[in-house]
Amino acid sequence: MAVDTPVPRARYASDPARSRGRLHAEPESPPRSPFRRDADRIIHSTAFRRLKHKTQVFVFDEGDHFRTRLTHTIEVVQIARSLARALGLDEDLAEALALAHDLGHTPFGHAGERELDALMAPWGGFDHNAQSLRVVTRLERRYPTFDGLNLTWETLEGVVKHNGPLAPGSAIPLAIAEYQALQDLELASFASAEAQAVAVADDIAYDTHDIDDGLRARLFDPDDLLEVPLLARIFAGIDRDYPGLERSRRVHELERRLITELVGDVVAETGRRIAGIAPDSAAAVRAAGRSAVGFSAAMAAAERAIKAFLFPRMYRHHRVEQAMAAARGAVRELFGHLAANPQDMPEEWRRGLAGAEEGRLKRRVADYIAGMTDRFLMVEHARFFDSTPDLR
Repeated sequence: MAVDTPVPRARYASDPARSRGRLHAEPESPPRSPFRRDADRIIHSTAFRRLKHKTQVFVFDEGDHFRTRLTHTIEVVQIARSLARALGLDEDLAEALALAHDLGHTPFGHAGERELDALMAPWGGFDHNAQSLRVVTRLERRYPTFDGLNLTWETLEGVVKHNGPLAPGSAIPLAIAEYQALQDLELASFASAEAQAVAVADDIAYDTHDIDDGLRARLFDPDDLLEVPLLARIFAGIDRDYPGLERSRRVHELERRLITELVGDVVAETGRRIAGIAPDSAAAVRAAGRSAVGFSAAMAAAERAIKAFLFPRMYRHHRVEQAMAAARGAVRELFGHLAANPQDMPEEWRRGLAGAEEGRLKRRVADYIAGMTDRFLMVEHARFFDSTPDLR
């Protein structure tokens, strides 16, 4: 079966007609389902638009064709919808979760997140996944009667748990613990099959597009990829089918075939897992005690080998590390300045901070900085410091 062939809705798919609803009651919006409405609200949010100018791996002035958080998110949406379609899941919920999964990312990607986490360590730290929940439940202010986007329980659950349950006794990020007091997201259980599909789609998207971006940046060559057995096998098939194919077409064919193999493996493996779990509802997927959607053991090993290749050659390449170190310094300096001078934040961000205790002030500064784009952070840094780093 082709992975994009629609199949009937699975018994274990999330059913929008049986959604657990929203924290704040609202009239329905026909003809949209609740999950479709969630996806639309995320698309129209300010945080979603800002992803256009937030780092994936390469900073904004490295070139026009590298992925950003926004283009990465769009690729995750496409793969997640393909998986949902092939597995009989709710495509709108899968799309909503894919759209929302990186809303909490800071400027400068994981480097900015690590810096904010260190700066906020005495006050609960900083976690981009928890920040995504904070964005959609508190920081977006678009509606007259509530803060946030008032998304359905299923979407909020998937935002928090798409990477797996939050085990009892483990450290629960502050934003998640605060929201849990308002609405129980059942943190110890697995998320829906749609959320699990989004987690896998995220891996597939960044494995393939980071290969493309690394090659575009000349951090490694196509022949270096032959160290990874799965990629070597795919290249052998391409060279057999298209001898002498030009470099750019050969690379794009690698990416296309890699996505096809990874998605096909997930569809087949998920079918095997579902047969063993035999869930008759979305609740049964949550209660299964193990993931229902994922790679086979062999493909999981192959996928880890791709990451093991990329880690030293791309994520820890001296060019990337140098830019990210400078970016972390800019985040640190701007945070320090705004924490000491909250009057330099816009009025809506400094409102209500007079006499606030230190942790509340620092969290407000972290929220403000986390929402910035790469470019805006550097512009703000230049307002208060004589020297702003050049990240190129």
